[in-house]
Amino acid sequence: MRKAVSWQVGLRDTLVTTGSRQRQHLRRPIWIIVLVTFVSIFLITAYVYPPTSLAACYIFTSGGCSMFYRQPAFYSRELSDDETASQVVIKEILNTPVQSKNPKIAFMFLTPGTLPFEKLWNKFFQGHEDRFTVYVHASREKPKHVSHYFVGRDIRSEKVVWGKFSMVDAEKRLLAHALVDPDNQHFVLLSDSCVPLHNFDYIYNYLIFTNVSFIESFIDNGPHGNGRYSEHMMPEVEKTDFRRGSQWFSMKRQHAIIIMADSLYYTKFRLYCKPNMDGRNCYADEHYLPTFFHMIDPGGIANRSVTNVDWSEGKWHPKSYRAQDITYEFLKSITGIDVGLHVTSGSENKVITEPCLWNGVKRPCYLFARKFYPETLDRLLSLFSNYTTV
Repeated sequence: MRKAVSWQVGLRDTLVTTGSRQRQHLRRPIWIIVLVTFVSIFLITAYVYPPTSLAACYIFTSGGCSMFYRQPAFYSRELSDDETASQVVIKEILNTPVQSKNPKIAFMFLTPGTLPFEKLWNKFFQGHEDRFTVYVHASREKPKHVSHYFVGRDIRSEKVVWGKFSMVDAEKRLLAHALVDPDNQHFVLLSDSCVPLHNFDYIYNYLIFTNVSFIESFIDNGPHGNGRYSEHMMPEVEKTDFRRGSQWFSMKRQHAIIIMADSLYYTKFRLYCKPNMDGRNCYADEHYLPTFFHMIDPGGIANRSVTNVDWSEGKWHPKSYRAQDITYEFLKSITGIDVGLHVTSGSENKVITEPCLWNGVKRPCYLFARKFYPETLDRLLSLFSNYTTV
């Protein structure tokens, strides 16, 4: 207020030098007229000539950022009845607002049995009981829980075989149970070797206050990408649309509902993306969702996962961490990563890098990390309060 008053006084002193008292009174509101005119021109310009960057569009509203996302391409052929029906349902779901007065995150654990890091997750969840739910899919044996947050949270589970379509079915089973709670607004898929990299408040705000799902989806022209494609998927899934990505997703409620509603693309991948299909080994958990969301809502996904894993050793499985690996410096090095990597397969072995954006602003990429051996629990517990501090 003091600044505004002094600014007005300065203007009045300037006007006093000429003209009558009546003229002063008439010219005094000029600054208001100029300000209103400037704001009006600014808003009209923003409407006619929208912002030219993703970050700038968030000055107005995250909902207005859809203009920067690539929309699904128009088909050059006539769609089948199933494709038309699918598009109608998907469009209706995407255009239906989903709100909750008490939004929660559903933490969905896909595990063969007992979760070795329950004590760590217990520490992570403590004090936030009204902002999360837990679901456990144990495919081999009934888990023995040590945290009350996990007691009674086991869902009906079936056998899961690595590389088989049963992995996708387990993911859908978890989503179906989590969708029963209307307050669950974001859904995170986690393994038994996953640990949190930040405190609960940081992760909650990161996921709840964004308008995209974190699903990795990228082009890989090598043998582990398009080399797994089967022409039996045509015409619904063309090779140019085939994508690869991590199975460890984090998605908003609308996308979870779409997965439940999909039967067309689900069936295509169930039948034609499997080991030893046409002499190729196709793994649906690495291709179904990345391809599906690239096709139906490319602007609604971040094209990256929020779960860190280290493939630098170039083996079939990512690097695993032992107790001696767990130090404060090591954990902070992961939490500080703000550039994502996509590594293609084949002779090129190309590394694609891109900044990790959150609502148009560069932020740390990862909220979770995986492939920790059970023996790391004690060191993680002792360091948790330190390495999760932002």
